[in-house]
Amino acid sequence: MHEFSLEIQGKPLTFQTGELAKQANGAVLLRQGDTVVLVTATVSDEPREGVDFFPLTVDYEERLYAVGRIPGGFIKREGRPTEKATLAARLTDRPIRPLFPKEFKNSVHIVSTVLSVDQDCPPEPLSITGASAALSISKIPFDGPVGAVQVGLVDDKPVINPTVKQMEDSYLNLMVAGTEEAIMMVEAGANEISEEKMIECLEKGHEEIKRICRVQKEMQEKLGEPSMDFPRSEIPENIQEEVKEELSVSLNQALRIHDKKTREERLNSIKSDLIEKFLEKYPEYENILKAIFESTLRENLRTMILEEKLRTDGRSPEEIREVSCKVGFLPRTHGSSLFVRGQTQVLNVCTLGALREVQVLDGLGIEEFKRFMHHYNFPPYSVGESGFMRGPGRREIGHGALAERALEPLMPNNEEFPYTVRLVSEVLESNGSTSMASVCASSLSLMEAGIPIPKSVSGIAMGMVKEGDNYVILSDIQGIEDFLGDMDFKVAGSRDGITALQMDIKVKGLSREILAEALSQAKKGYLHIMEIMEETISQPNPNLSPYAPRIITMQIDPEKIRDVIGPGGRMINKITADTGADIDIEPDGKLFIASPDEESGEKAKEIVENLTKEVEPGKVYLAKVTRVEKYGAFAEVMPGKEGLIHISHLDHHHVGKTEDVVNVGDEVMVKVLEIDDRGRINLSRKEAMEKTNNSPPDKSPSQDKRRPPRKKT
Repeated sequence: MHEFSLEIQGKPLTFQTGELAKQANGAVLLRQGDTVVLVTATVSDEPREGVDFFPLTVDYEERLYAVGRIPGGFIKREGRPTEKATLAARLTDRPIRPLFPKEFKNSVHIVSTVLSVDQDCPPEPLSITGASAALSISKIPFDGPVGAVQVGLVDDKPVINPTVKQMEDSYLNLMVAGTEEAIMMVEAGANEISEEKMIECLEKGHEEIKRICRVQKEMQEKLGEPSMDFPRSEIPENIQEEVKEELSVSLNQALRIHDKKTREERLNSIKSDLIEKFLEKYPEYENILKAIFESTLRENLRTMILEEKLRTDGRSPEEIREVSCKVGFLPRTHGSSLFVRGQTQVLNVCTLGALREVQVLDGLGIEEFKRFMHHYNFPPYSVGESGFMRGPGRREIGHGALAERALEPLMPNNEEFPYTVRLVSEVLESNGSTSMASVCASSLSLMEAGIPIPKSVSGIAMGMVKEGDNYVILSDIQGIEDFLGDMDFKVAGSRDGITALQMDIKVKGLSREILAEALSQAKKGYLHIMEIMEETISQPNPNLSPYAPRIITMQIDPEKIRDVIGPGGRMINKITADTGADIDIEPDGKLFIASPDEESGEKAKEIVENLTKEVEPGKVYLAKVTRVEKYGAFAEVMPGKEGLIHISHLDHHHVGKTEDVVNVGDEVMVKVLEIDDRGRINLSRKEAMEKTNNSPPDKSPSQDKRRPPRKKT
């Protein structure tokens, strides 16, 4: 077993290899604090046939024993990945994928297994770093290494790998990964921080990443295997020149077609004609012809942008496509909007629910519940394709989480707005950054639903084309610019700062100046979109939808919670049955009544108020007789509060039988004599009659009757 280590902000980070999972091509055990993650890398012996992409699979395996929990549910074992595990797998995938050779088509599988979790040392950065370390010492060709850290912002200062306590006070949750030379991936949620502060935090994170990469290089020098051989297709220069000359005019014309669908049809036609023509001459070079077409397409697009500052739809680099917004699009939902930007179209729907409808999280983190959710759907028809719809994939989960992160800092807390909120973004048409369109549509829906967010949030996707020192930053990128460009940079925020950031870089050497320029241009873009949004709706509606549930908030004495719930939950279930309202009670006595309308909510509130009122000695109440016994009658003074009227206190005269004076269902005035140390209430009908000046005659009607003589036996 070999061990390498360094210290990050006073916490040792240890790499161990050679002891575990020795049949994998590379295996590294990372440890920081009490967090332990095993990461393995394996590769297939042969390339995968017939694929035009790199077959990389990353799995992030959460084990609940890592935090001392047993999985919920009937099966009691881990099943499909949680949302957080899916996002962690994406975080691991994104910085390492661009660093494999383009021609490498062997299947590579990365598995990060979380074995132990110390909440002050999150496992996600260890998964990214461990994947790089496992690849670096294996025979798999990889242009790494890569390191990753989490960055917080506490007291306006960047903190590397912050503790749970520090994250509670942080305005930023930033995950940054990169090589020794450049940042490769950024994922951030922020509470409206400035562009300058974001860049400062990125640079601070990259300083630590460089140190992590140097340790991996030391591992590679001592333990690394030589890279495996793999087939490299060499393109004969004469064929490449011949094909490029054939394509020069037709591709240049096709790339200037503004409509996405028409442009794609024309490009597909050019590609088909090219292959059909040249296969007659070079029958064994079909895959090479396809590769030449793709590379020539990429060159032509990039040349058009770099030299002419012109894009496929005729826009300049900073120009935003036409934007339109609608709210109240659906009649029966609690809130809805339609956001359109060019050929990207997102319908968003907002639904309000009671706090009991929060999402229960069964993962490795501290958080157990989530009351604000954003879900994102991307059906095949949105890009004009047919296909299977089998639930959300990693892309849908990732885009949904990004939009959720952008909106969360503006969401009201439980005290201000005691609802569970679910947003769903339905992508109806896609040509560039549906995730940022979802942010805009969600902001519109929240305001239309009457949720008190203080300001609008919008987002934009930025791109870049870079050749040497020459570069152009693109605002509001389309799909083709994302696919053939060098950067995908999504920025969301309010007028006061950034709330979410996601960046993936395909080139090395992104300088601070370029990053600052991209952020500045992004802010201009999303503020322009925000102005159009605010022409449609700029403030939350003052009233909720008539179809939304009504929630009443109350504060009761925690000691009275048992009175509201009742034995075995009978009282709270009875309130729900009688009023149709649902009641949630927190341990501190905060109570939430969710009802379909105001009337039923007020009725439930009245019952709760009566249940939690104190019965005061010396006061007179109208009580209902619930039970009669030989020694007296029990009467309900308030809902759930019952006392005893002893037979001696039923009347001014001697009472032979309780039923001679009262029966079940009778309403009688009673005075509270006392509440003993066991909470039992003693009542008097006799004294209540005196207090209300309603004394009966000296003799009760039952005493005027003579008893029949006893029969002799």
